Amino acid sequence: MNSNDQVKRVTLAMTGASGVQYGLRLLECLLAAGCEVDLMISKAAHLVIATETQESLPANPEKLTAQLTQQYQHLPGRVQAYGREDWFAPAASGSGAASSMIICPCSGGTLSALATGASNNLIERAGDVALKERRQLILVTREMPLHQVHLEQMLKLTQMGALVMPASPGFYHQPESVEDLVDFVVARLLDHLNLPQKLVARWGEADA
Repeated sequence: MNSNDQVKRVTLAMTGASGVQYGLRLLECLLAAGCEVDLMISKAAHLVIATETQESLPANPEKLTAQLTQQYQHLPGRVQAYGREDWFAPAASGSGAASSMIICPCSGGTLSALATGASNNLIERAGDVALKERRQLILVTREMPLHQVHLEQMLKLTQMGALVMPASPGFYHQPESVEDLVDFVVARLLDHLNLPQKLVARWGEADA
């Protein structure tokens, strides 16, 4: 179970940027830490998952919940998936949303929607709720190069209270695989959620 009682439930969204491996690995680690995860995967993210991984995840939220529950039944956490327009999902309201939300990966379109207050789907609404309620919102962007609008939106969202964490793995831990690079980013996310992790040792500490 996690070491911080305030972080019991996390809203995790995956949008249509390259790098869904980060989001999928984060989901596994959150469940391993005993978290309850409210999961949202955009239509574009499903396409990226099918392109970048060997995973086959159903788009239907009920079927997705059932498949992930079976897949991760050995872990103490719980996952509940929600659809694009499930306005009765906890994340759609300030009175029901989790204390922390992560969008991993966060596409440029999602970044723009959040910066301008759009709420055209549940992911955008959930991010809007996190901002208005002054709750933890972490945006794992993965885009290069960045143009002026990207940078302006990142600055705007940072000023609004969001934390922008580009998927930029370090190399000082001497990674030997793609999985090691993914774990570096996921470890930093877990650190910011105040959840225990042994994926990568913190700077100055012994190996995890």
